[in-house]
Amino acid sequence: MHIVTGGAGFIGSALVWKLNQMGIDDILVVDDLGCGEKWKNLVHRHFADYLHKATFLQLLEKGRLAGIEAILHMGACSSTTEQDAEYLIENNYRYTKILAEYCLRESIRFIYASSAATYGDGSLGFDDDPELLPRLNPLNMYGYSKQLFDAWAWRNNLLSRMVGLKFFNVFGPNEYHKGEMMSVVCKAFFQIQEQGRLRLFKSHRTDYAHGEQKRDFIYVKDCVEVVWWLLQHPEVNGIFNLGQGRARSWNELAAAVFSAMDRPFAVDYIDIPASIREKYQYFTQANMSRLEAHGYPVQGTELKESVADYIRGYLSREDPYLK
Repeated sequence: MHIVTGGAGFIGSALVWKLNQMGIDDILVVDDLGCGEKWKNLVHRHFADYLHKATFLQLLEKGRLAGIEAILHMGACSSTTEQDAEYLIENNYRYTKILAEYCLRESIRFIYASSAATYGDGSLGFDDDPELLPRLNPLNMYGYSKQLFDAWAWRNNLLSRMVGLKFFNVFGPNEYHKGEMMSVVCKAFFQIQEQGRLRLFKSHRTDYAHGEQKRDFIYVKDCVEVVWWLLQHPEVNGIFNLGQGRARSWNELAAAVFSAMDRPFAVDYIDIPASIREKYQYFTQANMSRLEAHGYPVQGTELKESVADYIRGYLSREDPYLK
């Protein structure tokens, strides 16, 4: 049995989709569906059972779950604006620690979601060398909660027995429940559809023109390919970046969206809110060399192609979910 925590969420439900594609449906989905529409991510999925995250943890600690091949821990509070530090510590750090310790005791494959938010302002670069972990300074509490677990695993010499993935800017189908945390691709599609134009942040630095701030964008389908490969290669362990390995500007991303929608490029540049201006990242780019050195053929889908697949294959359709 494969257990996917956060299995109704964005990356988690895409991972269940990938497992289904590979003929696997003996899956336990773990999540907290709440009152939103996250449940829609599961409508087309095939899985053996669903458990609330608290019930799952209770059953796991009581030894009531058997036959587990792997725990793919994608569940977390991923809001970079969440202010409840205690909640983030419990949900993102302590919960992950309990799952990791269980997997280590039972010799179960454990792959968990870290985040590129652990790199902070990027002043130390975006190198996933674990020796750099103690020096990283996240800019928000979300990043810090992820950093806490990475540092715990490193400090206890456990990264050689599990996999952590530092996801960069992921976009793709099944992110619709995320509200303000949806990708710019998704937000841009609806904004352009309604107004014919797109708003992007101005640059408040002289070394970057407006819209030329850069991010490492990666399609969710490429992310789940990496996780699948890691499941097939249990000898590969460690903490790895998961991005495209190439920084692209917001203007390039916008151009790809307009192109996929067959609309002319029309962008208005607006001020970055003062509340986040000092913490705004102007550049991110995953160093993918360590994962590549371990044998993964790092390629990924070209940005224009992946944006077109997302918009034409999902966002433009009546049922935009992974099938």
